Amino acid sequence: MTDSTANRTSITLDSVLGSVEILEETAEKLARDAGFDEDTASQIAMATREAAINAIVHGNRYDPTKHVTASFGITDDALTIQIADEGSGLDPDKLPDPLTPENILRTSGRGVFLMRAIMDEVQFHQLNPGTEIRLVKRRIQKETHS
Repeated sequence: MTDSTANRTSITLDSVLGSVEILEETAEKLARDAGFDEDTASQIAMATREAAINAIVHGNRYDPTKHVTASFGITDDALTIQIADEGSGLDPDKLPDPLTPENILRTSGRGVFLMRAIMDEVQFHQLNPGTEIRLVKRRIQKETHS
């Protein structure tokens, strides 16, 4: 289900990996529409992909009765992406550091690290149930000269 208003889009999807691609493509399109260059739009899409994977795999644990809700908002200042699951929740402070020697070769655990590296803001909100990740990428304002 999709609900679009002027500068806001919301999507509710099933907890299947195919939903990740839908959210990733939506984020990239909206980032380009917001005026981000191709590289930045791709990075925003990657951060969105990581948040969506976390919601489906770790949050909802592929539970077919649970959904992932995403909303995208564009303002003069920023692109904001919020992705929420209906699972047991996530405490970002308990995630292992992917840069420590014992974690460097692990194949998972880098999503939040990537989101934080790419986006200007990454916030976690505990829902009841679930977790919402809020990603913000600020738009660079062009200076006007008089």
